[in-house]
Amino acid sequence: MKRLSSIALALALSATTMAATEGNVFKVDNPDYKLSPYTGMTRQHWIAADKYLLEGAFSHIRSLDDPMYFERLGKVCYPKDSSRVRGATLEGMCRTLFLAAPLLREDSTLTINGIRLADYYRRQLSLLVDPQSKQYVTHRGKRGPCQDLVEFGALGISFFVCGDVLWDPLPKATRDSLYSMIESYADGPTIQQNWRFFNVYPMSFFKSKGYEVNDSLLVKYVRQLIGDYRGDGWYLDKPNYDYYSMWAYQLYGRLWSLFFGREHYPELAAQFDRNFTEMYRSYPRMFGRDGHMPMWGRSNMYRFASIAPLAWGEGADMGWMRRIASGCLLQFLQNPDFIYSDGVPTPGFYGLFDPVLQGYSCRGSVYWCAKAFLPLMLPESHPYWSATESEGFWAGTKAGDVDNLWLPGPKMLVTNYGGSGASETRAFCDYDTERRGAEKFRGSEQYNRLAYNTLFPWMADGKQGEVAMAYVVKNQQGQWEPLRRYTTTGFDGKTLRRTVWLQSDRRFTMALRDTPLADGTLRTDSVTAIGTPTTLRLGHYALPERGTPIRETTFNLPGGQKAYAISNGTHSLAFVAIKGWGKVEFVRTEGLHPETRFAETINATAEVSAPTELKSLMLFKAGDFTQQEISDALKKTVGMH
Repeated sequence: MKRLSSIALALALSATTMAATEGNVFKVDNPDYKLSPYTGMTRQHWIAADKYLLEGAFSHIRSLDDPMYFERLGKVCYPKDSSRVRGATLEGMCRTLFLAAPLLREDSTLTINGIRLADYYRRQLSLLVDPQSKQYVTHRGKRGPCQDLVEFGALGISFFVCGDVLWDPLPKATRDSLYSMIESYADGPTIQQNWRFFNVYPMSFFKSKGYEVNDSLLVKYVRQLIGDYRGDGWYLDKPNYDYYSMWAYQLYGRLWSLFFGREHYPELAAQFDRNFTEMYRSYPRMFGRDGHMPMWGRSNMYRFASIAPLAWGEGADMGWMRRIASGCLLQFLQNPDFIYSDGVPTPGFYGLFDPVLQGYSCRGSVYWCAKAFLPLMLPESHPYWSATESEGFWAGTKAGDVDNLWLPGPKMLVTNYGGSGASETRAFCDYDTERRGAEKFRGSEQYNRLAYNTLFPWMADGKQGEVAMAYVVKNQQGQWEPLRRYTTTGFDGKTLRRTVWLQSDRRFTMALRDTPLADGTLRTDSVTAIGTPTTLRLGHYALPERGTPIRETTFNLPGGQKAYAISNGTHSLAFVAIKGWGKVEFVRTEGLHPETRFAETINATAEVSAPTELKSLMLFKAGDFTQQEISDALKKTVGMH
């Protein structure tokens, strides 16, 4: 356990791009393939997975007074100095409590690594209001919205889950002090997005316990949250659509309704409930046949928090929901890079990966993923746990099928591929990264890719123009600039249409047309206006290099066309430059991929000085491509557009 007194040493440590690991992966002991024919995971296995993560966190705890602080890794996360250590400690405590809360609800005597959890968290709560403690949190005063508010929102949820274990046994003086301190944050300013829930939850919990709260502000924030709904199951977490619509708006709104809203504000609760029901039409389709999630949007270090809302509906196919949830959980818990050598999940997607991180996160932030375990509140007899796993939508698909689901509210297109079992999401991105105070990650690879696929996590852009599933343009400063200022203009049942302009030079514009095919996409794009001659590059997805080098193949096709294909032994990608392109090349990269040190993609380059049509075929599959497969796919595009 690293004490606060030795944190200066911890802050001095840095890490390489990919995390070291001891191969500490979760094992599904005695899988039940009768109840769960695809994953073997039952409620008991989920409890085991919860304890597996708790054991890693509590390997850092030796006494009830020890702070839940974990060493910083990488170059992005905080704290970069000692000034924010207390905040990182609060995150570690509040977020690991998401793991503990549903288990404590069932067993208040639960002990992990010799520490009785109920005693530990009650002690940590008391230290928050002890002026002599390093964990002490002052009243808000004149501070604006801050990270402490976020964690108090998390505490509010956990208090609803197991308040009889954590809150009720505290001395009245401690409860009153916690109320006074936390309410000073809840009854205050917030950020006009999902953050309003962090005000709502503490106020709601305290009101349920008979404390005085600002009712008018509580109702105001709830109405504003509901006002962010855009239809088809999606809320706009200004300014982006991403997983916050699900692991924040939908989950928090539904739980607020169940915990508090239906009793105190039934009209508002009913609106959250209606919006939640609509989620099931689209959101489960974003996961692959195997339950894997696409790497998309900010805070991807929360990983399987993406599945957190699936259990809480009524009338949904709960066998499919649990199949998705268990598949997504195992996507990470069985990846050897997920748990670092200190027992704590790495900040990244699989292993440590700085390009996916934001500066508002610390090492303990990863435990936001623990919201996925809140369904352990539900009894074993609940359909989420008792229904037989099913494939839901996927059960009716076969090789060659491509099914598009257009969501006009958020202007998103979800495509499911029967052959590969992949799901692909094309989402909104239009963010000004040059404005004052811009959060540049909102226009980065996390949002600006042409598509996000459950089989192929995005690769970061390289300084030499290396790119995957996006366009980059050589700007007037000589830098490769990704396109990010998109407008989605519509979907006609087969083709998604978008326009885009270059952030640094609005004179450069393109029209984009994506036509999903069986395991691939026909791109019929065009440069529609240009100020000065330039070079642009288009990348296919990227493949991680596993053990042996990526195999590169070129095929000569009928009509003088050439196909470029790469394979890593598991999946293959193929690219055909149909019209307007110059050089096509295989591009090997280092340190840009979230799965492995080395990766490879296929890039096409075009020199443009006037409006130009750019047409390409991009394919993917399990196993290796044959010349005939690519030729047949190309023939099917004849006459399109």
